[in-house]
Amino acid sequence: MISHPPKPDLALSVIIPAHNAAPFLEASLAALKADLPLGGEIIVVDDASIDETGSLAAGLGARVLRLEANSGPSAARNLGAGRARGEILFFVDADVVIRPGAVGRVLSFFSAHPEYDAVFGSYDARPLAKGTVPQYRNLLHHFVHQQGKPEAATFWGACGAIRREAFSAVGGFDSRSFPRCIEDIELGYRLRRSGRRIRLDKGLQVTHLKRWTLASVVRTDIFCRAIPWARLNRDRGGGPDDLNIKTSQKTSVALTGLGLACLVLAWPLPFLLVPAGLALAAVLGLNRELFFFFYRQRGPWFALSCVPLHLLYFLYSGLSFASTHLCLRLGLPLRDGNSPPRAGRGPGEPPGRTKAEKR
Repeated sequence: MISHPPKPDLALSVIIPAHNAAPFLEASLAALKADLPLGGEIIVVDDASIDETGSLAAGLGARVLRLEANSGPSAARNLGAGRARGEILFFVDADVVIRPGAVGRVLSFFSAHPEYDAVFGSYDARPLAKGTVPQYRNLLHHFVHQQGKPEAATFWGACGAIRREAFSAVGGFDSRSFPRCIEDIELGYRLRRSGRRIRLDKGLQVTHLKRWTLASVVRTDIFCRAIPWARLNRDRGGGPDDLNIKTSQKTSVALTGLGLACLVLAWPLPFLLVPAGLALAAVLGLNRELFFFFYRQRGPWFALSCVPLHLLYFLYSGLSFASTHLCLRLGLPLRDGNSPPRAGRGPGEPPGRTKAEKR
């Protein structure tokens, strides 16, 4: 464990990677400016946006850096960190709004806990986007982080802070292997392996502004979460029993696959309805706290509507992890959100038909 002497007046730099983020910046930067202490700075790294992201950020008082080619949040955050003046690097996504007092909370944490090198928070339970899918997605993230272990084994780049010394010591974000997806998780793994400690502060919360659709949720979960995370865990000898990959979640994935397979086979073999019902009932039981949370937050109809969404989440996540491990074992090619773009596709666009092909 690496310890640091306490410093009562730590300088802080907020670093925001931003690609075509103009719709969110006014709310995001207003909250940060109102919370920023004397001597702090806000750096927006314009990741080759084609909208007015850079000019808007500059007009709102942020220090703006620009990448000429769209390179992903890893490179953008690394550029911001390299130009930052603060001892604490506070990474915030462009599409979140921090709660009042969040910056002070981060500084107080590092001053009071010299044994920790990083701290991160979560989305709050008040996402702005309406509709079942965006509410489900954001509330699920909130719940998972609120149930996580305070002594964390990962990191979250949407609202997470790191001591500059620790960030530099491990080489920052891996912009070569993880330019766009799970780059924050991978950084957390390296911090822990180097003897650094990370804290999940459940009171450090931000409001998410993004509006999810079912298609964007599934696409992101498969190509920017499941596939690269499966690769990372295989290369690192497995992940921690926490957050999305704790034992109860792995069991839920297996039971969901079993239950749905039995349902399909029950057409010619009706007796399989019994194991199908038992398996799916077990999934609901394992995740009862989540569904009770949905019920408390948005009522019974919302909680019921989240059941098929969550079963779908377990199904495609399990299939993605399994197919990734099979492809890696057989040496088959595999692409994800970190793969270099093919001709005709934008940077980071997952495999699939191009816009021209769709026509």
